[in-house]
Amino acid sequence: MDERNFSNIKIMWAIAMFDLPVKKKSERKLAAAFRKHLLSKGFTMLQFSVYAKFCSSRDSARAVINTIKHTLPPHGNVRVAMLTDKQFGEMYVFSGTKQLNSEEREDKPPEQLMLF
Repeated sequence: MDERNFSNIKIMWAIAMFDLPVKKKSERKLAAAFRKHLLSKGFTMLQFSVYAKFCSSRDSARAVINTIKHTLPPHGNVRVAMLTDKQFGEMYVFSGTKQLNSEEREDKPPEQLMLF
């Protein structure tokens, strides 16, 4: 990869937000399967129905979104947003009336990028 292309790579976060029906047992089963799928793909729960995944590039984030598209439950709403690492880091997080600083947050990016 040449330097010109490398400079265009941005570290991203894919944020999945969803409202799925859970009144019937079959709906609960589908919602649980969707959540388990997100976890199996490396997502971390930020709060109920909001999951985030650290992606090494914009292309990687798009691939994650395509994976989600293929596992959508038949009913309900799913939204996926892509944020740069900087935007994600500037997110305000409150716990009760207290604002958490970056050391207290559980949604920190990985300390080191793992290469396979």
